[in-house]
Amino acid sequence: MYPGGGQPILVLNQNTKRESGRKVQLGNVTAAKTIADVIRTCLGPRAMLKMLMDPMGGIVMTNDGNAILREITVQHPAAKSMIEISRTQDEEVGDGTTSVIILAGEMMAVSQPFLEQEMHPTVIIAAYREAMDDMLDIMKNSFSKKVDVTKRDEMIQIIQSCVGTKFISKWGTLACDIAYNAVTKVTLDENGRKEIDIKRYAKVEKVPGGTIEDSRVLDGVMFNKDVTHPRMRRRIENPRIMLLDCSLEYKKGESQTSLEISREEDFTRILQLEEEYIQRVCGEIIALKPDLIITEKGVSDLAQHYLAKANITAIRRLRKSDNNRVARACGATIVNRTDELREEDIGTGAGLFEVEKIGDEYFTYITKCKNPKACTILLRGASKDILNEVERNLQDAMNSARNIIMEPYLVPGGGAIEMALSHALTEKAKGITGVQQWPYRAVASALEVIPRTLIQNCGGSTIRTLTALRAKHVEASNFAWGIDGEKGTIVDMEEKGVWDPYAVKAQTYKTSIETAMLLLRIDDIVSGTKKASGGEGAGMAAPTTGAAGVEGME
Repeated sequence: MYPGGGQPILVLNQNTKRESGRKVQLGNVTAAKTIADVIRTCLGPRAMLKMLMDPMGGIVMTNDGNAILREITVQHPAAKSMIEISRTQDEEVGDGTTSVIILAGEMMAVSQPFLEQEMHPTVIIAAYREAMDDMLDIMKNSFSKKVDVTKRDEMIQIIQSCVGTKFISKWGTLACDIAYNAVTKVTLDENGRKEIDIKRYAKVEKVPGGTIEDSRVLDGVMFNKDVTHPRMRRRIENPRIMLLDCSLEYKKGESQTSLEISREEDFTRILQLEEEYIQRVCGEIIALKPDLIITEKGVSDLAQHYLAKANITAIRRLRKSDNNRVARACGATIVNRTDELREEDIGTGAGLFEVEKIGDEYFTYITKCKNPKACTILLRGASKDILNEVERNLQDAMNSARNIIMEPYLVPGGGAIEMALSHALTEKAKGITGVQQWPYRAVASALEVIPRTLIQNCGGSTIRTLTALRAKHVEASNFAWGIDGEKGTIVDMEEKGVWDPYAVKAQTYKTSIETAMLLLRIDDIVSGTKKASGGEGAGMAAPTTGAAGVEGME
């Protein structure tokens, strides 16, 4: 800046880079398109896998949008926020992570011509918002159907359409059974409030070896532990289970404790006190006659001796999360102090406790539980990479089942709902006056990216098939026609039985359009290097930039 033709005034620090105006908006569009192109081939049943190497040399093979983008390091700030939305989608509904990125990229791409024609971003954003509201409204009222959650066959079919696009689709029925059984086990109905906590109570244990067909859902829990003493029983039927959160060792002082001993007998007395303490604790446990005790802390040798003598099996240092699962499975209460133990704290819901050896490791099973509210999914497979991918696919399948139970509405899959909405929005756009009509139409055309990508990924002829599908959707009754992702032809999704949960689709559209609106609103990017104060050379450093990079005035 040269005020009055004099000396230039430096507002921003020299290290700061600033871009503004049209250049930034077009840059954001390009960044969004680039990220979308990375995972475009990961959509649909003919999806390709991506192989990513992390800095440690480990590899990830997957076609899950979120897992891919999590591993990629990007520079551009707009690209970073694109990666963020895939994570949001994964946490919120657990499925549709690939389509949300592709849609967001396309929403940005269709706004490019308007930006080049000098249309103001807020006009585009207003049209996008209107289109989003209409879209969700039309989808809920015209194109969704209610589903009966109690019918197992219907549920399996819906989970199948989620699993169909994954690596695990070869073992489709097995995966659907596992996902459905696990979700129904952990569903809690309390005072009319449904709670399905898959993350905490449906644990996936991956054990390399065997074949994928050996995978199953246990009616109970398993964990990677062995009994503490070799003479303890490794198989107990109908065990009485006690869960503890305290250590069965002599408690040491919190801080450094020092004892001064004047007589020799005092030393023996101290040792005796320690033994008596452990004996008392074990006595309180033995009084309730449990068959199995599990503690999150340690068990000393002396305690093991007393427990083994009373024919009680002990397992130590179990994770807190595992302990919570055991409590939910067998109905026990986790107790913090042994002197507060009561009969009702003992879990009697399990039918069998046994320790099995798989490979080199010992695994403890607590199974045959009556009405367990937690479960373990045992996955077997050839290698670690396959197991990781199967686990990711199962998580998506379980989330899909959870979404339907929480919100039992379905919309047709295979790009059918996108095509139907695209047609409905195009018709509605004719009634909109003014310049907003064009961005509104652009949203309608952007939705076609999903069926188009499905055709591309299985090698069909894109233009011919898409035109045929568009012609089909002119009649409102044909809203369930979409793309067969295997062959690239158009089929009726009702006959083919491919349905998506409404919750997933609604979240996908909301997230993708809102991200596009957010990125279009940006017109200035200031990236400055902020020097750490008091570091090396702090004295000579140029004035540091503030939060917005407009401090250090000279």
